[in-house]
Amino acid sequence: MAVIAVYSLKGGVGKTTLSVNLAWCAAHASARRTLLWDLDPQAASTWLMAGDSKPRDQAQAIFTKDIEAERLIRTTPFERIDLIGADASLRSLDRVFHELDKKKRLAKLVSTLDKAYERLILDCPPGLTETSEQVMRAADLIVVPVIPSPLSTRAFDEVVAHLDGKRGKVPLLPVHAMVDRRRKLHAEAIAAQPDWPVIPMASLVESMAARRAPVGSFAPRSAAAKAFGDLWQAIERRLSKAA
Repeated sequence: MAVIAVYSLKGGVGKTTLSVNLAWCAAHASARRTLLWDLDPQAASTWLMAGDSKPRDQAQAIFTKDIEAERLIRTTPFERIDLIGADASLRSLDRVFHELDKKKRLAKLVSTLDKAYERLILDCPPGLTETSEQVMRAADLIVVPVIPSPLSTRAFDEVVAHLDGKRGKVPLLPVHAMVDRRRKLHAEAIAAQPDWPVIPMASLVESMAARRAPVGSFAPRSAAAKAFGDLWQAIERRLSKAA
C-alpha cells in the first residue's frame, strides 16, 4: 500500500479538493482499492464523501488504541473508496501525540491497513505540528498544493526547509492549485515552475460541495477532471520509480 499525504503549512489552498479527487482517480483511473483518511478536524473530506453518515466523535480513539482503525472504516457512495472520517475529537490530536511520545504511531497504524488497500490518501490539517511530523514519517509521497501567490509559495518553501533537515526525508510533489491563467501573477508562477502539475480554478471544482462528489464522478470529460487525472498519473509514476 502506497501512502500519499496531501499537506500544506497553509490552510485554504485546496487540500481537501485534492484529497477527494486523488482518491477518486486512484479508485477509478487505476482501479486501486483506496482508503481516504481524513485527519483534519474540520472534516471536509468526511462531509463530502460520507453520504449522510453522522460523525461518531471517535476519530482520536484510533491513536490512543481505544478502538481499532478497521472499526472506523466506512464505505462511501463511490466504488473502491472507503473512508476513515474526521470529527471534532481530532482538535486535540497534537496534544495526544505529544503525550504518547510515539514518533511513528501513525505509521504503525497505517501498516495494519496495507493488506486491505493499495492506496491510502491522507487529508492532513495545515501547520507544522505533531500531527504533521507523524504524517511525514508515514507517507511515501507528500503532495503539496501551492496557490500561485507569495504567501502560499513562502509556506511551501518553509516545508522544504523543514524537511531538508531530516534524515530519509519523504519526497514532495508541489502542485499549482486554484490556478487562473488570466491572472498575471498566476501565469508568472506557472512559467517559473513549468514542471509542477496545475489544477485550474473552475466552477466544476467549486460545485463539488453542492454535489458532495469528486469531479470525475459527475464531469469526467471536463478540463478539471483531466487535470486531476494527469496529477494522479504523475503520482503513480513517482511511486513506481520509488518501488
